[in-house]
Amino acid sequence: MPRCKAGIIRGLRPGSALHGFTLNTSPSVPPLVETARPSACPGLFRVVQALDGGICRIKLPGGSISSAQARAVAEAAQQFAGGVIEATNRANLQIRGIGEAHAALVERLVGAGLGSSTVSGDDVRNLMLSPCAGLDRHRLVDIRPLAEDILASLQSHQRFHQLSAKFAVQLDAGEALAMLEHHHDVWLSATEVEGRMMLAFGLAGSPVDPPLAAVPLAVGHELVFKILELFLDLARNDQARMRHLLAEYPAADFLAQLTQRLSVAPVPVSDWCRRVDTQPLHLGVHPQCTRGRVYVGTVAPLGRLDPLMLSGAASLADEYGDGTLRFTPWQGLLLPNLRERDAPHVIERLQQLGWLCSPTQALARVIACTGSAGCEKSRADTKHDGLQLAALLQQQDTELSVHLSGCPRSCAAAHIAPVTLLAVSPGHYDLYFREAGQPGFGALHARNLTIEAVGALLDARSRSPF
Repeated sequence: MPRCKAGIIRGLRPGSALHGFTLNTSPSVPPLVETARPSACPGLFRVVQALDGGICRIKLPGGSISSAQARAVAEAAQQFAGGVIEATNRANLQIRGIGEAHAALVERLVGAGLGSSTVSGDDVRNLMLSPCAGLDRHRLVDIRPLAEDILASLQSHQRFHQLSAKFAVQLDAGEALAMLEHHHDVWLSATEVEGRMMLAFGLAGSPVDPPLAAVPLAVGHELVFKILELFLDLARNDQARMRHLLAEYPAADFLAQLTQRLSVAPVPVSDWCRRVDTQPLHLGVHPQCTRGRVYVGTVAPLGRLDPLMLSGAASLADEYGDGTLRFTPWQGLLLPNLRERDAPHVIERLQQLGWLCSPTQALARVIACTGSAGCEKSRADTKHDGLQLAALLQQQDTELSVHLSGCPRSCAAAHIAPVTLLAVSPGHYDLYFREAGQPGFGALHARNLTIEAVGALLDARSRSPF
């Protein structure tokens, strides 16, 4: 049985927001107006089936969502699914356990203003920003206007809808709070070159990598547009990602062709060094660029939240913030624009709802994929085992970050974690440590360990002076 199978939106009322759309990828049911393209990835207009029901993915622009939209997600999950919501490592949301009411659920979300203006444009809205974009004290520029322009082009330019649903762009403005470990097909990062604000850019990497070149900030939208057009001109059908193309087509040749298409020639960038902050700035209280204003960062346990957690956070955003929430690639959210004096009370309320707000909580440092309860490819119940491991780590006062993966696909982590457990059978894992130069999960350290054995080994490692 295949892992994912596209669902169909049926029974839409004439005149409703989705009337005329179908999610069916089977040729036996003809599309009415526009059909979501075949893909194993869930989307807003494409519900895919897993062991625990249908999955609908809601892509959030820059991770941002209003309190009213957050309540709509919570209500839809409660009414039409199993009440399980997931925060993803791309700062999006997923609803799991969807039953037969595909159409009503999606119509509710679209009615709340979630999703693109077209079905085909929904897949390609993969644009990552810092969750603190525009607010971070270390930002060089407010990157959000450029992000809005790029998102508009991704949704409206029909040719870009040919891009893979996984093709992704990152915009970085030098914020201290930024996910720099996820690789993107295209990345841009603000920098000053001879007193002028520029965008360094690169392909199939992240802002910690050496850039290809840089362009003036005002050329950023044109740059992304031309990169995507050139990629589609050069890539074969089997080259869905930028790394696939660059494996055969040198980056220098790509840059040469790109230069011919741009109105302003890119310039070399020497001595590139993106500032990297290793503090857990996505958790707890942190100051913003506006004096007296802070944000509170939190994560959902193992990326899972329920409708009460989401609606409760939305109420806090209304009562103490600006009515917005910003989801993060650490599978959590920020409540921005709080008064500093209100932050302790907001944290207390979040913790009462079930959110994790401190890096001293071991569970805040553990991530796990869906596991065998929801995915037939998983070899273990990673969510259950993750809770067990977190309890052990809390007792041992071990501060390592751990990733549990039910199979080699690594759905829960888009980067190499310091410690990875790869399931081999129920309750048993191979243990990997991240190591420079090692591909995949890193260096294999031990095989076929129980969770108790993993806990003991990590405890001994944390106590070792070497």
